[in-house]
Amino acid sequence: MPYRVGIGREQLHDGHGRAIQDLRVSVTDRCNFRCQYCMPADGLPWLDRAELLTFEEIERLVSLFVSLGVESVRLTGGEPLVRRDFPVLVGMLARIDGLADLSLTTNGYLLERDADALVAAGLRRVNVSVDSLQRDRFFQITRRDSLPQVLRGIDAIARRPELRPIKLNAVAMRGFTEEEALPFAEYARRTGFQVRFIEFMPLDADHAWSEDAVLTGDEIRAILERVHPLEELPREPSATARVFRFRDGSGGEIGFVNPVSEPFCADCNRVRLTSDGKLRTCLFSMHETDMRGPLRSGASDDQLEEIVRDAVWRKELKHRVGEPGFRQPPRTMSAIGG
Repeated sequence: MPYRVGIGREQLHDGHGRAIQDLRVSVTDRCNFRCQYCMPADGLPWLDRAELLTFEEIERLVSLFVSLGVESVRLTGGEPLVRRDFPVLVGMLARIDGLADLSLTTNGYLLERDADALVAAGLRRVNVSVDSLQRDRFFQITRRDSLPQVLRGIDAIARRPELRPIKLNAVAMRGFTEEEALPFAEYARRTGFQVRFIEFMPLDADHAWSEDAVLTGDEIRAILERVHPLEELPREPSATARVFRFRDGSGGEIGFVNPVSEPFCADCNRVRLTSDGKLRTCLFSMHETDMRGPLRSGASDDQLEEIVRDAVWRKELKHRVGEPGFRQPPRTMSAIGG
């Protein structure tokens, strides 16, 4: 039976008046890739298993957040599919009353294996992170010769109509993504998927990020529109992406997530829960709130709610990337969760 929390709780808001309706939950810090913009070639020290939230602890916290007005939950990592019995967790969360949207971000390596189990468990949307459709360049970024297996995984979910829409995420990096833009556009047109270009953010373990390394959404759009004119679709409230369709009416969409050149902090409705139970109110937070300790010490739902409300009330107004004095957070993207 899914964990139940009290009903009738007031909507969760931060101190700037933003209603929090989206929760990103990292289920592991481990990953089977070593992407250059995220992790060193030798990897990072992994958390001990005892440090990770159990499935039951994740279910309890997600249930609490849903009772506070969260409608959408995205499961992330590291790479979430390396977590043992991951489809079991999906099934537990899919049964939570009031959860309207349960989705997954994955590198796709294990999707071919798990697609059927994930659909049966109740998953409804998938984002696949893939930065190149060329095998050698995919290896250059991920340090893994795995593109054929990733593409087979994407094909596996494409055969399941329950999983829609399907989105591909590509990190946009100067000196690399310029050559990827048009092949991705053709892929979107052929498959009907949404391909999203996400500006490179300062969350890399090597701390090699610089503004000069960011290929902006506007620059990629200019590359695409020389061949495929685009038409912008209405932006949904709190959406991270500006989404475009092809003017010639072909299938597929192109999205641009521009946190560096065009921050969307003003209507951000997201918070994050790390795999070791820390609540983060922004990707770039310098501070975290421990939820695992109170959980394991026997805190009641009301006590957990008080901790959550206090942390969320102090949610940052904006991330300040590119501003004087900005500091990169000590955790990398793989340890925070996307």
